[in-house]
Amino acid sequence: MLLDIDTLPLVDMAFMNEVHQEDVHLINRLFETLLAYESEPTEKNALAVDSSLEKWYTHTVSHFEGEEVKMRESGFPPYAMHKGEHDRVLGEISSLMEQWKGTREPKPLKIYLIEVLPHWLVTHIETMDTVTARFLKRSISPSNI
Repeated sequence: MLLDIDTLPLVDMAFMNEVHQEDVHLINRLFETLLAYESEPTEKNALAVDSSLEKWYTHTVSHFEGEEVKMRESGFPPYAMHKGEHDRVLGEISSLMEQWKGTREPKPLKIYLIEVLPHWLVTHIETMDTVTARFLKRSISPSNI
């Protein structure tokens, strides 16, 4: 296991906490499939990495779009900055996916998952998502969530 759900910061909006927990499950699954490929670099294991990577990317796009819709609907002032960070991370993930698919070299993806992503995810939740959730909590009625 790479990330522990129990140590993930919580924010003031339940829908955001739920999607963050889903993120952790998908990231941990991707990491497990990558480790399996590293120990046994078969086509079957490579395809499992492909599948896990696609699921994580698709979920991340949906995750970010969900937050962005709520930010736009509520008139969240630093929307552009938060969206810019989402776009930057999606670009990183997209580049890693292309690199993986082209080379089947696990090291760059493994380094990202171990050294970059956990720190970014926790920091993003503790800063941008916390501020966003607090704003949304004051701006959106519970029936809209």
